Parts: sequence; C-alpha cells; structure tokens
Amino acid sequence: MHSPESVRLDKWLWAVRLYKTRSMATEACNAGKIHIGEQALKPARNVHVGEIITVACADIKKTVKVLALLDKRVGAKLVPQFSEDLTPASEYEKQRLNNLPGPGFRPPGAGRPTKKERRTLNEFLK
Repeated sequence: MHSPESVRLDKWLWAVRLYKTRSMATEACNAGKIHIGEQALKPARNVHVGEIITVACADIKKTVKVLALLDKRVGAKLVPQFSEDLTPASEYEKQRLNNLPGPGFRPPGAGRPTKKERRTLNEFLK
C-alpha cells in the first residue's frame, strides 16, 4: 500500500473512520473540536506520524495517535495500522452511562403500564 508524504487533517480523520464524511471532519475542524495539545487545528493542516490528536465527538473526547498516513478510506479492520486509540476507558464509560434509558423507560412491546405500575412510577418520580 502506497503511503503519501503528506495528508490534510480532514482527509486523514475521514480515512481512519473518525468521521462518516470528509465534510463532517472539515466542519469539526472549523468548529474547534480537533486539537493537538491546546492548539485547535484547521482542516488543511498536514498530519505527521507520531502526533497525538484529540477529537471531541458526540459525548466523549477521543485521543488517537497517528501511526501512518493515508489519503484513501480503509476498511474498519485496517484502521489499527494507521491510528492507535489512546482514549481512556472512563470516556467510553461516560458515553455508555449517557446512553442508558431513563427511569420511565418501558421496553417496546410491553404495552401500557398497569394502574399499580403507574402509581409506583409516579411515586418514584416525585
């Protein structure tokens, strides 16, 4: 596989599947969600091997290390050859906790709550 000498930041973020589209990666750069250290990065900045990039996406801050450069999108199984995920487990735990259902959640197909269940739920929510 041919490795380019330099790659734009937005193109690399898209190629290693941190963003679904390249335009989403560009928007994230312009919004100041991509950093190296304390410095916000622009989409046209070139990426270098060994840099540690912090990406604020969804509810967590992902930290990735650039292992190799690429300018074409690769399959998900090949991504570990180009980037190393340094994100702490606590960030993924925070995301999991934010996605838990609330106290009034009823699974699909469970039907309407009975009178007793509704009273219990109302007591809990008071």
